[in-house]
Amino acid sequence: MQANIVPDTSLSELTQAHATLKRSFRSGKLRDISYRKLQLAQLAYLLQDNYIAFQESLARDFGKHPLEANIGETGVVFERTLDAINNLDKWLASEDLSHETNPMFSGFKPTLFKQSRGPVMIIGPFNAPILLTLQPLMGAIAAGCPAIIKPSDLTIHTSSLIHTLVHKYLDSDCYRVVMGGVEQVTALLQLKWSSICYTGGAQVGKIVALAAAKQMTHVTLELGGKCPVILDSNVDIDTAARRILWGKMINAGQVCISPDYVLTPRHIQDKFITSLKKAWNEFFPDGALKSPDTGGIINDRHFYRVLSMLQHTKGEIVIGGNADVKRRKLEVTVVKDVQPGDSLLDDEIFGPILAVVPVSDVDEALEYIEGNPEPLAVYVFSQDEAFKTKVRENTISGSLIYNDTFFQLNVAQLPVTGIGASGYGYQGGKYAFETFIHQRPSMDVPVEAEPHLSIRYPPYTQTTYDVLSQGLLQTEVPLPRCQDKLANGKDLLAREAPPPSHQRGVPS
Repeated sequence: MQANIVPDTSLSELTQAHATLKRSFRSGKLRDISYRKLQLAQLAYLLQDNYIAFQESLARDFGKHPLEANIGETGVVFERTLDAINNLDKWLASEDLSHETNPMFSGFKPTLFKQSRGPVMIIGPFNAPILLTLQPLMGAIAAGCPAIIKPSDLTIHTSSLIHTLVHKYLDSDCYRVVMGGVEQVTALLQLKWSSICYTGGAQVGKIVALAAAKQMTHVTLELGGKCPVILDSNVDIDTAARRILWGKMINAGQVCISPDYVLTPRHIQDKFITSLKKAWNEFFPDGALKSPDTGGIINDRHFYRVLSMLQHTKGEIVIGGNADVKRRKLEVTVVKDVQPGDSLLDDEIFGPILAVVPVSDVDEALEYIEGNPEPLAVYVFSQDEAFKTKVRENTISGSLIYNDTFFQLNVAQLPVTGIGASGYGYQGGKYAFETFIHQRPSMDVPVEAEPHLSIRYPPYTQTTYDVLSQGLLQTEVPLPRCQDKLANGKDLLAREAPPPSHQRGVPS
């Protein structure tokens, strides 16, 4: 099945769709777990029945290889949708906290209930339009939230197919697809949602966050950033080169977790380049432009943006660099001797270019990363546990991956998450469900407890104070006092512990 191009949704339809979703949520049918499972099953059938059509639409939009379409998009969402069906009862089970709380409150049934937030909006990106649009939808269905899905206007064939199939397979009173661009998103952001999930660039992410703040709306931002690779000098350099180059070639580098630049010890830069050339020739024996395994850049604007970055670099192009303007295709390209301030280090490349930045040592690498916005991922290639620990303790990023790139997306139990400039909130697998769930705390205080609770009522007396304050602030602190507030924690623990409070004149 190949859907026809669907026209933009009119603005009047947006308010009608929003009202329909609100009515459906109030009707209560989404509270039925069997209904949610049925809708999840329809989503699974949508993917299973139409994966060939999705391959074709992704190829038409920007030349994505069918294998990448299967293992990186439709297959991932399909498997995680089945996981949601099989585990939804467990995910939704309330949590009894009576055994974890103060014994005084254990009889009051302290509980966490998993409650749907309400109507939500999902804004998907162009680079993984199935994975990053339909996976959040899976989470919304599992959480019992009706949803508006706004796929990218850049992947018009895939977005049109999503529009056609969602309305064919799912309950249109609860799940609607909106086509269009800035005008439609702007209008949608003026409506009140219980949660917004946005995946894309930081510039639009700020607009979404601001609009959400005005409505006091919960928001999840999955952004990007320049994901660095830190290379240790004693690694298996051929393996590292293959894994780094593979991570860069996926989707022509148009992935938020794509390795952006490599911080390599200066004395092994040329050896690393030699290993990259070896891997490049193995991957693309007839050249990267002729390879059917690599796709193109999504549109002319992005193509010329990436090409301009390459044309203005002061580094040396040592691998690739050729382009096919007609197909908007650029070879997987490696540039060495890239220095801070270079065109390749200004913004996220989001294309098939790998910048190699020579540094003196790991300290210089860490200093460079610390001086830039927080990335979505940091990749470390090392067999030295002390080296790994040093990077972990001295960097901040959404994720930290050792000795590979990109592969973390395949592990459903690991969330995709950003921090700081790379976003906030969690996505992927069960985390997509938790994005749209409110963990609602509850207590049930029985009438029979009134004789024991009545002392809390005014007028307060000395007896009230003595009974309710008894023991408060008197528990022994488990660590010693520190007059030197800058002292090392290990030094403090080695000091002699202070005497018990009753020996220090503290009233009991």
